[in-house]
Parts: sequence; structure tokens; C-alpha cells
Amino acid sequence: MSTDIFRNYINGEWVTGSSSLANISPANVQDVLGHYAQADAGQVEQALAAARAGQAQWQQSGLEQRYQVLMAIGDELIARKAELGEQLAREEGKTLAEGMGEVYRSGQFFHYYAAEVLRQMGETADSVRPGVEIETRREPVGVVAVITPWNFPMATAAWKIAPALAFGNAVVFKPANAVPASAWALTEIIARQGLPVGTFNLVMGSGATVGDALIHSPKIDALSFTGSVETGRKVAAATAVNFVRCQLEMGSKNALIVLDDADLEQAVDCALNGAFFGTGQKCTASSRLIVTAGVHDRFVARLVERMGELKVGYPLREGMQIGAVIDGKQLEQNLRYIEQAKAEGARLACGGERIEEEYEGFYMRPALFVDTRNDMQINRDEVFGPIACVIKVDDYEQALATLNDTDFGLTAGIMTQSLKVASDFKRRAKTGCVMVNLPTAGTDYHVPFGGRKNSSFGPREQGTYAREFYTVVKTTYIRA
Repeated sequence: MSTDIFRNYINGEWVTGSSSLANISPANVQDVLGHYAQADAGQVEQALAAARAGQAQWQQSGLEQRYQVLMAIGDELIARKAELGEQLAREEGKTLAEGMGEVYRSGQFFHYYAAEVLRQMGETADSVRPGVEIETRREPVGVVAVITPWNFPMATAAWKIAPALAFGNAVVFKPANAVPASAWALTEIIARQGLPVGTFNLVMGSGATVGDALIHSPKIDALSFTGSVETGRKVAAATAVNFVRCQLEMGSKNALIVLDDADLEQAVDCALNGAFFGTGQKCTASSRLIVTAGVHDRFVARLVERMGELKVGYPLREGMQIGAVIDGKQLEQNLRYIEQAKAEGARLACGGERIEEEYEGFYMRPALFVDTRNDMQINRDEVFGPIACVIKVDDYEQALATLNDTDFGLTAGIMTQSLKVASDFKRRAKTGCVMVNLPTAGTDYHVPFGGRKNSSFGPREQGTYAREFYTVVKTTYIRA
């Protein structure tokens, strides 16, 4: 148990807050990772002022300097993946393998955007007026507020912070209060890279205090947020008042279609991976399994069989496939949804009960419901837990209509051996990401990520598309 107090990082200094919060592992409630300082509104103001001053210097830094800074951050993350991955697993509850993989991927984000630093090129054009030339270039947007969720405490932060710094911006970073250790570790690495004072700031604290101060501030130029739809609406409304550009990644209710011609084992593998790994706490999780009648019974029987083989338990134990739910509140919500689904007429085919482990924590057996309809609440709300529902349909057209009948549109998947059907699906699925014969969860770092409807708002994240959010375009006219 750690009694250390880990401080916020403001204007190049580690500073205490108005209070501190214990960071308790959901996998073992006796495991306290440390106590983390809670910033107040005044400290948010200090961070914003520091960021403004730091950004003016960072914008003028040479491309090689930025490249080296981002490469160094990525190098250290990858080199320390075992250490930081274990800390992440303790803090968030995901398995050790998943924690290490997340840290490694975080390093890849910094490496990718280090290379993007050197690919910043403008364009030239001739004017319609004789003797006039035109140049266009991209410049930093300025001070960027970054607000991240608890389910990917390091990777989500990395894919926002890396492009922000690569394009010459300053960052004020507010992580989710449930997972401050990963944010602090990332900040400690960044703080040693010789950035101009104030360029990067960490303000840990509650959404009601730190989050509200950031989203309502006229002193930011852009805000990137990942979280719930409800909070996303508040962020959009607050930033609109000050004409602050806003990027939101929010909810989802992703579906995986399994057609009669699908490879059964491959379909079951993809369903298991997409619905339950990461404890189902992924925005890309496939919580709706839409299965055509010809394969339905065989698919369900095999999926239930495979679910019975899943190793659920303490995430640091070797061989575990599914760890703990993030906290008691989330576990209680998951169990309430299970009871609600039963009340709506869904049949629980497997799992759904709380598990007692060697260590006291928040564990549950992944749940599978059958005999569900798409209009049931369990198929409308983003549950954000290891719960999946099978929806039986007659054919592909009904499956596609069911998939698109949702308020969300992040990812969608299909299992089929028909190239014709797959090609049609790629065009008609109303989501930002489409997977063919792959799990709905799992995306690459060098291509755009985002959704439609209530899932996303604003420019895409990741890949070269990130520059649309983190830069502004300047057009220059020149008469020689």
C-alpha cells in the first residue's frame, strides 16, 4: 500500500492540490496505488496561463527538437511497458497482457506523431490575379485542453497529447479521477523532455471542478474529450459559447453480424474478443450480436461453450483473460442491467453473476442474453460491461437494418465469406469504422478513428486526420 502523494504538474513544477484522492485498485481494494492531488479552479487558471506562455515558445521550436521529444517519450513508454503495464492493470482492472499492450501502443502513438512532425508541408498556388502567388500552411491552434476517460487511461491520452505537441500546441491534461496513476506516469516522462515551461500541464481532479473549469474557459483554443454522451453534450454547449473548437468521442452500441455462411469458429472468436475482452469496457465493444436464423443455434451453443472456458479473475495472475470491472458503482450498474433484461423477457444463457476472488474486488462472469429484441433497453443503452445480447434475424437485409437502428455509430462488424455481401456492408453500415471478419474492437493508430450519430462530434482522431483538429490553416498572398 502506497501512502505517497503524487502532485499535479503546473508551469514546470510539481504542486499539491486542495486535497488528495486515494487511487484504489478495483482488482484488490486493499491495494492503494497512491494518493493523487486534486486541483482546484484556481490551479486550472494557473495551468492555462502557463500553457499560453509555453505554447508561444514551443511553436517556435525547430522540427528536429519536436521530433526528438516525441521519439524520446515513445521510446521510454515502450521500454517500460512491463512496469507501467502492471501499474495500469492494477489501476484499471484489465489483464496484465492488456495493460502492457496499451502502454506499448501509447509509445507507438508518440513515434507516429514524431514522424508527422517532419511531414508538415504547405502548398503553393497561382492566384487568379496576375503576378500574385499563394501559399497555404498549417499552424498550431494554441492551447489544447485534453479530457480522457478511465477505460484506456494511457492510450487515449497518448493519441490526443502526441498530435497536440507534434503540431506545436500546449496541453492542459485532465485525466479521469479513477485512473490518475497512468496519467501521472505519462506526465513524469513528458516533464523530463525539456519542453518550454508551461507547454504541458497535468491537472488531476473531479469533473465538477477541474472539468467544468476547462470546458467553460475562454482561455483554451481547442478541447478534445472522450467520455459519455451526457457529458459530451455539456462539453459541446460550454465550448460553443466561447467559439472553442471541440472534438468529442462518446457512446456506442456496436453490433457484430454473423451470417449463415460465416466461419463459425472465427465468428465465435470475434464475438468473444469484441464483446468481453477488456471486461467489455471498450467504446468499440460488440454488445449486440445479430445472427441469422440458419446459424443462430450453432453459434449460440458454441459461444456459450467458449464463454465457460474464459479465465476471469485477478488481472496480474498469469493466464487471466478478463479482469475486474472499474469500480463498485459500475459493477452494480452492470448487474442492474442484467435484471432489467430478464424483466424485459431476455433469457440469460450464460454468466451474469458476481464472482468472489482471492482478492476483494469487482468481478463478474461475462453475460450472454438470447431471445432479445433490438428495442429492449439492454440493446439501446451503452452498458459498458461484459454483457452481450444475441438478436436473431431472418437474413442479411434484416440484420443490416437492425444494426443501423441505433442512436450510435462507432464500429460495426460482419462475419461472412461473401465478397458481394461484405462490399455492400462496407457501404451501408452507418458507422465510422467497419470490420469484416474481425472483432469490432481493435483499431490501428495510423488511420482515422471516430463515429457517427451520438458516437462522435468534430474532426476525426488519429492518423493524418488529427491535423484537422490540432492545426489552423493560414493562406498567404504575395505580390513579388
